[in-house]
Amino acid sequence: MEKNTQERHRLYEDAMALVLGTLFVSLGMYMYAKVTLLVGSLAGLSLLLSYVSSYGFAPIFFLINVPFYILAVRRMGWPFTARTVVAVGLVSAFSRFTGDVIDISRIDPIYATVIGGGLVGTGLLMLFRHRTSLGGINILALFLQERFGLRAGYFQLAVDLCIMAAAYFVIPLDRLALSVLGIAIVNLIIALNHKPGRYAGWSW
Repeated sequence: MEKNTQERHRLYEDAMALVLGTLFVSLGMYMYAKVTLLVGSLAGLSLLLSYVSSYGFAPIFFLINVPFYILAVRRMGWPFTARTVVAVGLVSAFSRFTGDVIDISRIDPIYATVIGGGLVGTGLLMLFRHRTSLGGINILALFLQERFGLRAGYFQLAVDLCIMAAAYFVIPLDRLALSVLGIAIVNLIIALNHKPGRYAGWSW
């Protein structure tokens, strides 16, 4: 289907997807944090590097994201990059204040894995369908899908499994197993629902 025959998202639709998608991701991450699960993508890699080095999470995460933002500008365009920067900022802000509006004293780790992964996967799906990502591997995954037809979810799953393999030497085995399950849930939601040609909407 040619691009000019596709339905274009309106500005308020993009804004709603940005807010709700990042809220979903933030809530899912809050549940992950409650049971000490490791996230995937560059956030998980940054955490691992901070555990084994003298550098904190923030500078590592910032530096390894820079090449992907450059890729986003060159291959996906400024509108996509701008939406991605906004989405990353919203997730950071929402994650900071989620604990102030929600207080979970106890949550079963398996339940947190499933519902948290479902929230993160659904949030990412909303963002992807409005040509937005959360930086890093998300950008590369969307680029590979649009350029070569490689499904974003399956690519992210492969990368995340590599990160989990490295995490074997850092976090407890039971939490590692649940982290792998959570990452599988996130990426399968994306892979099964964000297929090339299935969703025709696009944004400026």
